[in-house]
Amino acid sequence: MKNTLLISLLLLWGFLMIGQEKKLTIDEAVLGRQQFYPENKMLLKWRDNLHFTYVKDWADIIQGDTKSSEEKSILNLASLNLVLENAKLPKLEYFADYVWQNENTLQFESSSYLIAYRLAEKDIAYTIKFDENANNKYFCKENKTLAYTIKNNLFLVNTDGKVIQITNDSDLGIVNGDAYVHRQEFGINKGIFWSPAGNLLAFYRKDETMVADYPIVDITTRIATLKSIKYPMAGETSEQVTLGVYNLKTGKTVFMKTSGPKDHFLTRITWDPSEKYIYIAELNREQNHLKMNKYDANTGEFLQTLFEEENPKYVEPEHDMYFLKTKPNEFAWFSERDGYNHLYLYDTSGKLIKQLTQGNYVVTDFLGFDAKEENLYVTTTMASPLEDNLYKFSMKDGKSLRLTQDKGVHDVVCSLDYGYFADNYSNTTTPRKINLVNNNAKIIRELLNAKNPLKEYKLGEMSIGKILAADGKTDLYYRIIKPVDFDPTKKYPVIVYVYGGPHAQLVTESWPGARLYDFYMAQKGYIMFTLDNRGSANRGLEFENVIHRQCGKEEMKDQMKGIDYLKTLPFVDQDKIGVEGWSYGGFMTISLMVNYPETFKVGCAGGPVIDWKYYEVMYGERYMDTPQENPDGYANSSLLDRAQDLKGRLLVIHGGIDNTVVWQNSQQFLKSCIDKGVLLDYFVYPTHEHNVQGKDRLHLMKKISQYFDDFLK
Repeated sequence: MKNTLLISLLLLWGFLMIGQEKKLTIDEAVLGRQQFYPENKMLLKWRDNLHFTYVKDWADIIQGDTKSSEEKSILNLASLNLVLENAKLPKLEYFADYVWQNENTLQFESSSYLIAYRLAEKDIAYTIKFDENANNKYFCKENKTLAYTIKNNLFLVNTDGKVIQITNDSDLGIVNGDAYVHRQEFGINKGIFWSPAGNLLAFYRKDETMVADYPIVDITTRIATLKSIKYPMAGETSEQVTLGVYNLKTGKTVFMKTSGPKDHFLTRITWDPSEKYIYIAELNREQNHLKMNKYDANTGEFLQTLFEEENPKYVEPEHDMYFLKTKPNEFAWFSERDGYNHLYLYDTSGKLIKQLTQGNYVVTDFLGFDAKEENLYVTTTMASPLEDNLYKFSMKDGKSLRLTQDKGVHDVVCSLDYGYFADNYSNTTTPRKINLVNNNAKIIRELLNAKNPLKEYKLGEMSIGKILAADGKTDLYYRIIKPVDFDPTKKYPVIVYVYGGPHAQLVTESWPGARLYDFYMAQKGYIMFTLDNRGSANRGLEFENVIHRQCGKEEMKDQMKGIDYLKTLPFVDQDKIGVEGWSYGGFMTISLMVNYPETFKVGCAGGPVIDWKYYEVMYGERYMDTPQENPDGYANSSLLDRAQDLKGRLLVIHGGIDNTVVWQNSQQFLKSCIDKGVLLDYFVYPTHEHNVQGKDRLHLMKKISQYFDDFLK
């Protein structure tokens, strides 16, 4: 018996040791998102002020509440599909999404139907059938009407099945209602805007007929086919956008009579609560002067400019106006005028009432006002630039209360009256926790504490630290991952993973803290290093706009401060430093390779900008102005004439139908290398756009991994 017990214990110990020695495969590191995705309460939403729901196993809608820990299924997929089948409607394969129209009515989308299902009655309240080619679908529950686009035109359909075509443009260069306006800069994610009561519908009309055609070649046809896109390059002719308002009662469309150059930007479309007026944050093409303009929604007449914002570098409106319900003539507005993104309270005459939030931190999002509008709820970086936490701010005196107490990046869903919220968060040691919290920061109970899906894997030690930027005063945050079975007496090669551009932050207090691919490469014996230089996101306006008119210059200085730090570490092999990045990171990779050839032995640059004159108007001109206005800046940042400075081994990768950083960029660099007799490694993914996704991403990451193995180790 004793021997049997001893053998069993030894077997168990052996099994545990094997589990602790488990290593990521590259397949798992690249395609294992679902496998390693921490347990979650998917699609968590609030039914009312006290009850929340979520989807379990994609087949059950589960309800919980704030008063007890009891949870129950309130609708399963099989029972819903039985109702749909009896009504001769297409079944749902799974609960991909749902919307609470009210506390009893759930909204689903099935095939080409929008379905309103009544929970108590267990029946269908109504359906709306839409064309199977419909895109940009926006439903208005107030009038039970769906707006959508087919190709470049805008349509409406309601419960009686009557389809109304609002626009009828035959020229595909005129696009109505699409979200892809101004190339989706300025936070634009939709092109259709219902008025509060559903009597009017505003929509973007983009005229890009005057924009040059840019050739994209489709090689999948027997004879390669030309599929041109409209791509307005910096300094060239840009699109012209207007805002139309369709009146459902009269059936007529009126366009707002915006003035000034026609290639200006119309951003942050917001309806007045009365539906009489519509507001447009209008930005000049130079992107340094914003006017908040008010229009008569019925006539299109300009009424007044509420306020203006100017900055010698740029103004970047990314949030709507947020109107108060108790005082419908007042609204909150985001601005970076004091150096950080904060909220300001205005009235509709344009009078600034007060600044609602202030400090050396960024307000990242606005979640809403409580029922009496005595407090507002926002997420901010107040606790740390690496975190995102929920705060409650008093509308009266600006006092704040941090509602998410644990370190990390928090994704919160608030109840309808903001009395409670579900706090879904992670940090570098916590895969996921979800807590039910009240608006006084009290944790009611834990809803989920996800197990670590990487627990059995032996990963390299990761740590986050900070160094000073090249300006000698600004903190920069870095992440370093040491190889598995790290030996401080050895010297290891380093791979620097870089992005470096605006609107991206790679180092955060979130799980697992880095790409799984980075941990995979650490398993192979590399030190993986990432630094968020000045120019990256969530650190304030001055931190980001340091790149203005000189993309790459200050970013490289900061990255080299990271290299200086690495060189102080006795276990770093200073002769074996590589760099990898995509898009802006590709631009940074090649820039570092040619400007510091003595430092970087190997590089992999994906989808790189080579010369900013090949990039589009909205992004390119914000950060670089036009080539005509800033010839020195464009010349200094261009990589076209730097091929002769390349000493290390460089692999350039591009998507053959990239419509973001067009293929012309890297081909021009390739030609320059050939002209100057410089050897370069080059690889193309013929049917991919800017990012290589799907199963081919495994091929991409194997290619990059093999390249570093061949030339850096």
